[in-house]
Amino acid sequence: MVLLHQKGPSRKRPPSTFISPFPPPKIPKPPTTTTTTTTRSTDTPTVDNSTRDSANDDREGYMDKMVSLLADAECTLINLTGPPCLPSDLHKFRRHLQRLFSSDSTLRSHFLSGYYSYIQNPGHLHRVLIPCYQNGLGSTKRESLTRILLLVPSIQLELQNMLLEKLPEYFDVDPVDCHSSSLDEDVARLIINHFRWLDFLVDSKVFTDKLLQVLSICPLHLKKEIIGSLPDIIGDQNNKAVVDSLEQMLQEDSSVIVPVLDSFSNLKLDDQLQEQVITIALSCIRTIDSEHLPNLLRFLLLSATPLNVRRIIYQIRTQLKFIGLSNSRAMQHKKLKGKALVDSSEASILDALKSSLRFKNTLCQEILKELRCLDKAWDHKVIDIWLLMLIYMSSEQLRKSVEKILRKKIVEGLIQEGLFDQCIRGNKELVQDYFPSFVSLSEHLLACKEQKARNFGMHIYTALFEEFSDTCSRQEVLGALVTHVGSGISFEVNSALETMVFLASKYSQELVRFSYHINGILDYLEAFSNENLHKVYEVFSHLALSARSGIDPCASFIANELLMIVRKQVSNPDLKYKKMGLIGTLKIVSCFGSADITICPSASEKSNIEEALELLKASTDSCKLLPLPLILFYDELITTLENKVLHPAIMEWIGKHVGEFESMFLADLEGGNLPCIDSYGGLEGELWMNLDGDISPICLNVLPLASSSFQSPSSLQVLPVNFLLLSVIERLANQGSLGGIDALLGCPLHLPSSKYFTERAWQSLSGKQKKIVCLSLFYAANWTRELLNVFCTQVAGNPEYTSQATREELIGKLSKRLRNLVFLECLLDHFLKSYSLSLPELQLHTEYLVHAEKKNEHKRLHASSTSKNNKKDKKISKDSVNGSSQKHKQPTIIDVLKKAGSVTSEEVPDKDTPKQSTSETAECQNSDPQPANVDVSAVYKVLEAQRHKFRPLRIYSFSILEFTKNQDSCCTDPSAELPLYLYLVRDLHYKLDCFSPPNKLLSSKCLSCPPGLSKMTVYEFLRKIDSLFPVLKKHFSSAISIIDEGTETCEEHWKVQSDLAGNPYIPGFFVPKSSVSCSFCKEILSCIGKMLSLPDIHMNLSVLSNLLEAFQPVKISDSIFSNAQEIPSPGNLEYLYCGSYSFLEEVLDIAICSSFVLASEVLFTLESIVNSVHKYLDTVVEGNGKNIHTGRGFVRAVLPTLRNRLGNSALNILRHDWDDNNLVNDWKGKVRPFAVFVPLSFEI
Repeated sequence: MVLLHQKGPSRKRPPSTFISPFPPPKIPKPPTTTTTTTTRSTDTPTVDNSTRDSANDDREGYMDKMVSLLADAECTLINLTGPPCLPSDLHKFRRHLQRLFSSDSTLRSHFLSGYYSYIQNPGHLHRVLIPCYQNGLGSTKRESLTRILLLVPSIQLELQNMLLEKLPEYFDVDPVDCHSSSLDEDVARLIINHFRWLDFLVDSKVFTDKLLQVLSICPLHLKKEIIGSLPDIIGDQNNKAVVDSLEQMLQEDSSVIVPVLDSFSNLKLDDQLQEQVITIALSCIRTIDSEHLPNLLRFLLLSATPLNVRRIIYQIRTQLKFIGLSNSRAMQHKKLKGKALVDSSEASILDALKSSLRFKNTLCQEILKELRCLDKAWDHKVIDIWLLMLIYMSSEQLRKSVEKILRKKIVEGLIQEGLFDQCIRGNKELVQDYFPSFVSLSEHLLACKEQKARNFGMHIYTALFEEFSDTCSRQEVLGALVTHVGSGISFEVNSALETMVFLASKYSQELVRFSYHINGILDYLEAFSNENLHKVYEVFSHLALSARSGIDPCASFIANELLMIVRKQVSNPDLKYKKMGLIGTLKIVSCFGSADITICPSASEKSNIEEALELLKASTDSCKLLPLPLILFYDELITTLENKVLHPAIMEWIGKHVGEFESMFLADLEGGNLPCIDSYGGLEGELWMNLDGDISPICLNVLPLASSSFQSPSSLQVLPVNFLLLSVIERLANQGSLGGIDALLGCPLHLPSSKYFTERAWQSLSGKQKKIVCLSLFYAANWTRELLNVFCTQVAGNPEYTSQATREELIGKLSKRLRNLVFLECLLDHFLKSYSLSLPELQLHTEYLVHAEKKNEHKRLHASSTSKNNKKDKKISKDSVNGSSQKHKQPTIIDVLKKAGSVTSEEVPDKDTPKQSTSETAECQNSDPQPANVDVSAVYKVLEAQRHKFRPLRIYSFSILEFTKNQDSCCTDPSAELPLYLYLVRDLHYKLDCFSPPNKLLSSKCLSCPPGLSKMTVYEFLRKIDSLFPVLKKHFSSAISIIDEGTETCEEHWKVQSDLAGNPYIPGFFVPKSSVSCSFCKEILSCIGKMLSLPDIHMNLSVLSNLLEAFQPVKISDSIFSNAQEIPSPGNLEYLYCGSYSFLEEVLDIAICSSFVLASEVLFTLESIVNSVHKYLDTVVEGNGKNIHTGRGFVRAVLPTLRNRLGNSALNILRHDWDDNNLVNDWKGKVRPFAVFVPLSFEI
């Protein structure tokens, strides 16, 4: 770390002879006496010998008088053995001299002249400056003669001037010799020392001016000596002159900063001078050498007062700059081979700051206040991080405050990772003393709920591990991570394991020697979720691979223990442990079997590839008769293949394994027809959904396999995932193309005859036959889902390996398959209403959310077992509770409508009335033998309860939304595509619900990854679907047009397209066009509201901009900008918010005329936009390094306008003349608090 500073020019004295700038000393003398000034100038005026002799005689006479005068006072000046001898009573001696000089000015003048002449001899001068013996005190040395004479008031000023005049004669003394010698041998320092701590100053101003004049020309070493002694010399007087003079010296030479600061600290200054001194010191931060900065900072901080502390802190933060990554000193440290620069300036600066903060605790509070006020990323400096760390280390009481400030700024993006990198990386010696504090701070960040804070903690842990290579430091980092893993808090465990995965993947060899400290994690595998199990096994797989390299034979126990644990888990009959073993197997295979692994085990061990193949075979064999574990194994293997390049030997084994697909699931056709008509469980079969016609050589053998599943576990349960694995192998072998298996997309399905799907025929079937039929439809639907997942990869994004003709053919078949899927699920949902059946799981779930869904499903399936009396009792109890709290209940829209008389009490839906049970529904179905009208576009309520058992649609499947056919026809949707788009948008809504579950108790586990998204984060998911926003807007506008036009249902188009897709004709199935349009718009609006509510979208403004930009009107209403002084340019985020709001207001005008539910959904979406604007204003801070938009003032101005318009929209809905029956049916189960939108003071 290098300290930025500017060095001032050093003032070097020339070696030339000194010429005194002062006039001769003003010593009173008789008029006949001529005073000469001793100089070293060569231009001395010429005098005759008689004048010179006369002057010498006068000097000798004055000297004799001085000696005589001192002798009379019992002071022996002439002492050949040493310094003069002083009388025993010094006070009497001074009083005697003062009385003589005060009464006789001539005597005073002669004494001064004699003393002046005496000290012209260097030896004499030295004798009168050194301590003297006192008579009667033996060999004890006391004060010097000159010191005693300086305390005589009548001669003090003249003596001071004489000594100052003598000072320049000793400027040329070598400073090295000066400092090495004792004080008695250094005449210049003796002179200065005589001025210190005098009892009084006769004329302090004259003396101070004279001293400062001499000081300005002193050499550096003597200048520092005098400056440091100024407070002791001049006392508390003339401080203004001293401060001004020292300021001038600092401007000329910054090297005197330390003694200047010492003087400033010891001078008793008034408030004005103190502020001047602070200003002087602050101006030196950038100019002085780094070695002097600790003294300067210590002075500034200890001089801080409540009035100037904020200014001092601000100047220190802005002018003191640390840069750590690329400094030459750090490179020099590395060349020293371990020798640390103990007295480094950076360490001294931190020590100075630390000691000042400890000494003056109020500084910590003020620093925290200063840092809290910073609201831009570029305002934060490296010194801020160090200040926080120093406060964190020094004050136990303020630790929580530091953690809170740091967490808040990290989440807001104001403190970036680079600041901590500059503190840590390349500064091992500097950080060493603060290492525990950095670890402690990382522990706090990693335990935070906010993802950004946890990512920051992970980064600091990684930086500390990489910078400190010693065993103790790394052991402390790993110990802290293991503690996080054992916390039991899901997000904390996840982040800690993610950090360990990174370290294990990059420093596996270094981590092997710490395996004893982290090996205990393997004892708690049961407590980890699926996601965290992957991370645990990945960590130990990397360690095992390094341990098998043979570098350290003692470390091989890691690999042996891991392999032993996994084999035991795989062979365990308990599904819980088998699942753990399968996940571990695939992680080991991905590590050991990677194509780029060059590490080889020792000669006595099996190769890594052999170990991987053995584990694969053992896992496959253990799951042959267990569908759910086999499904999990295949899913994990698919994920591994999509993210890792495995060794050819492993790929060959997997290819042979999936090669059995054809013999297991496919049957041959003759001319596109079944070779023979057989009965399966008493059911006849036929081919459904044949897209290839007579040329189709194969069919999917669903009905025969479904009917045989009663005797043995059904292979159909693994059909979808087996096909997905087959497609992955095909893509990897053919550079992404699926041309080798494209016949599966168009081949028909062998399903039960369509004649069984009339109400009368259905009632004639036995329970076993009904189950076969339902399972056949279920497996067919999931097969179709995987067809969409697999073959949409061939058309999404226009891949190079797909020709245009092939692409158009695939698009046509994919659209038909989606129509098949909608038909199959609608059919299955309809008949499951009359036949309760728990569908088999086609993917293994262990998360809490799925258990909750299973619990709800169990309640629905067994609702008929609950007695009606219990229901009645529960209802009575619930009514009594509701009655007691009715007064405190918030009014709802329905309540307001009742009050207004728009809805009668009989028409209002009773939310406490229990729903019909499944058995009651079945009785109703059984009682009507006629074909029922089934809305294909309706929500599949029975299937939704078991939706988690279906194979999920992947993101590629949403590309079907882009394949729109443009045809001239009698209606807006001639291809009857809107029901298909509705199906996809509902699935999108389901995935968004998984990312933002309404139940807070489930949020931590649901936010990990929705089904089918392969551990995708929220941000990654939004980035994947943001290209769909314009397409969704296009279909949304089409649906709104249908609603606005009020066109009649055109069922013929659905029938025609259904026939083209190979769907069999079943009476009673229809598509109400107006219902489809309304449902589609409602789902789109719900998806927009969900996305705007996701916290991640406000941290990734590009996705937010794309979403808002897609839903813009032709022209924004000018009334939205009525309160704004300046309208932002189109394309800015603030403008896009207003545009989206204006667009939905136009939709609301149409929705009010058609459907209460649709109008209310538009209102809720408008509310989501207003909330998003508010959140954007609160959380997105200008200058955070990511926000390129400005105009927060505009947002503040327009936000009240949007709120008012939202309230007006709610009033418009309430005032509309709704049809009572439609209102009740539309709004059943959708009541929300009315006070959200309408002011409480509103009365109808």
